[in-house]
Amino acid sequence: MVDKKLSPKGKSVRVTFSIPQDVARESVSVVGNFNEWDARQHEMKLDKKNGVWKKTVSFKPGTRLEFRYFADGTQWVNDEDADAYVPNDFMSSNCVVEL
Repeated sequence: MVDKKLSPKGKSVRVTFSIPQDVARESVSVVGNFNEWDARQHEMKLDKKNGVWKKTVSFKPGTRLEFRYFADGTQWVNDEDADAYVPNDFMSSNCVVEL
């Protein structure tokens, strides 16, 4: 799930990425064109109470993000709530979020 919230002054958009807990046993990262697809930069935290992995990141309004989740260091997962999907070079697709 992707939740977008514009800051009161409109200078940034806080995006909370979340994915169900059962997608991974040990770790999930949100990776994309905003962090050079580096799984170490935006590791998600497990919210046991709500049963989801979560990470919030701020971006400038008007940004177009391509992203995916990287679970347990082995599995790529897409977000069902993305705004769109685009093909990637690996015979799969990336999620898109428009801010």
